[in-house]
Amino acid sequence: MDFASDLSAVVREVEHHVAAAGWDQPTRLFAIVPTAAVLAADPTLSLSSDLALTSIEQELEEVNTSLDDLLGHIAWPDDVVGAIVVVERIVLPPDASEQLPDDDDEHLMATVAQHPDRRDVRMVSAVLRSGHNMNALRYRLHDEPDSVAIAADLVPQLNDALLATFA
Repeated sequence: MDFASDLSAVVREVEHHVAAAGWDQPTRLFAIVPTAAVLAADPTLSLSSDLALTSIEQELEEVNTSLDDLLGHIAWPDDVVGAIVVVERIVLPPDASEQLPDDDDEHLMATVAQHPDRRDVRMVSAVLRSGHNMNALRYRLHDEPDSVAIAADLVPQLNDALLATFA
C-alpha cells in the first residue's frame, strides 16, 4: 500500500503534538504504522480511520545519547512502515562560521548558544520504508502553527539517517 500521500498529515499532527509541549525538549521518536493494523490489534482505541497512518511515540531511555548513537541502535519490526524523529537545534547564518572558535566542542557550543544571530529550530523528519520523506521546520522566532514549513527534502541528512534505521 502507498502511504506517501498521508505522510504530510502525519508530520503535521506530530509537529503540532510536540509543539504543544513547548521548546527545549529532548529528541523524540515515533513509529509510523498502518492505522488499520492498530485498530485490528485493539478495536477499542478511539483512532480516526481518516488517515491510513498512525504515529506511536516511542519512550526513549537514553535521552543523553547523541542522535547518531540513538539512530544507530534502532531496529524496527516489519509492521512499522516508517518513523519520525523530532530534534531541536541551533542554526547560524553561513557567515557566522568565521567567528566560531575551533579549539574544543564545549567552547564552540557555548559560543553558538550566545551568538546574537542564532536561531532555534525544531526539525521533524519522517521517512517511510519506501524512501518517501516529509519534513517540518518551526523556528522559535516564528512560533506559530501557520509559520511551520512542511515539505519533502528539507533536512536530507536527517532523513537519510532515519531511513538507515530500516536497513
